[in-house]
Amino acid sequence: MKTRKTPQRKCIATQEMFDKRDLIRVVRTPEGDVKLDLTGKASGRGAYISRSLAAFDIVKKKKMLGRTLKTEVTDDMYEQLEQEFARHVRR
Repeated sequence: MKTRKTPQRKCIATQEMFDKRDLIRVVRTPEGDVKLDLTGKASGRGAYISRSLAAFDIVKKKKMLGRTLKTEVTDDMYEQLEQEFARHVRR
């Protein structure tokens, strides 16, 4: 039986390659909303962050989502994303 190749993606915070399913995708939807995409299938421009609060802290401190998603990401949006992100990370 042929084995399938697992898709690899790069974490925007740590610049490390991981299996796609080991990362959390943040997406800018066609409507302009920025939200977590836990399925990895939502349409829109996406960025991947490894499942650790330290990685999200780097993204928040350097305001990486605004550049990566090519949109304005306010501090309030970062706070909301951080709360939701914290529910889905490894402890």
